[in-house]
Amino acid sequence: MNGDGSVGPDNASFVRDTEPFRRELLAHCYRMLGSADDAEDLVQETYLRAWRSYDGFEGRSSVRTWLYRIATNACLTALQHHSRRVLPSGLGEPEPYPAAAAQRAESNISWLQPISDALVIPESADPAVVFAARQGLRLALIASLQYLPGTQRAVLILRDVLAFPAVEVAAMLGTSTPAVKSTLQRARARLRELSPRPDALAEPAESHARALLDRYMAAFQNADAAELERLLCDESTLEAPPIQTWFAGRRTCVPFLRRYVLGAEGDWLMLPTGANGQPAAVGYRRGDDGDYHAYGVVVLTVTPTGIAGVVSFGDPKLVPSFGFPSVVPAG
Repeated sequence: MNGDGSVGPDNASFVRDTEPFRRELLAHCYRMLGSADDAEDLVQETYLRAWRSYDGFEGRSSVRTWLYRIATNACLTALQHHSRRVLPSGLGEPEPYPAAAAQRAESNISWLQPISDALVIPESADPAVVFAARQGLRLALIASLQYLPGTQRAVLILRDVLAFPAVEVAAMLGTSTPAVKSTLQRARARLRELSPRPDALAEPAESHARALLDRYMAAFQNADAAELERLLCDESTLEAPPIQTWFAGRRTCVPFLRRYVLGAEGDWLMLPTGANGQPAAVGYRRGDDGDYHAYGVVVLTVTPTGIAGVVSFGDPKLVPSFGFPSVVPAG
């Protein structure tokens, strides 16, 4: 019974004990599901389940471990009813001809979503903590995780990303420690097969990454294909879900952008943000009314030698989730 005589969890105590973990639980659910929208729903479900069982929580584990057990099992249940989230590069080979028209994919494909850094990167003064959080949210990692079966995905995230001991992971998943260890070995082997190119893992200093983002945004706003050619690495990739067609190599990416995307100077407005621990921009296209209307979110993979990958998520509904308006008045 609560202090006011009511029956049920003490809300103040529950909030005090659980609320500090909401941001990291959102990151966890996002890694599991590859969808920011679904992750938000599962975090809400996690807190509802936790509230209902809070009176029975007797400290047999830490609150953090208890919440991760609830969240992980909720995600595993959700995965039984959801198809894998993908990027265009997961559907087939790149288009070799830049003059080819981009093909919009069938509506039944579930696309991977980006997530705003503001929602999942911890507010910490420790650079090592922030760096580890960013590494665990890279688009390439999230895309690769989607190819693992649910249990392998959970074990790998809990052990390698979050560093939970094997015995705690076993308790979370209702299995044995040896089973967790063997599952982790299989997951690691599969992830190595899907790992990105080594050059995509080498990252420049934050100031250099921001400079590359600024130049990329300016190139789009100025319709400057020559500047984009200078920015992209030789083996850069270009993806733009929900368009299924994707391109690999600067010689293919730049002509496609010049012919179909850039338009004229002033057609695009780009505003800086962060997504998946990577430099990103919210994109707007000028409408017939002269104002700029939301296009979506562009996420860059940057290296010391330039931009190695561009994933341009053409979904206007993403823009508000990054804290930006859907329409920006001209001028």
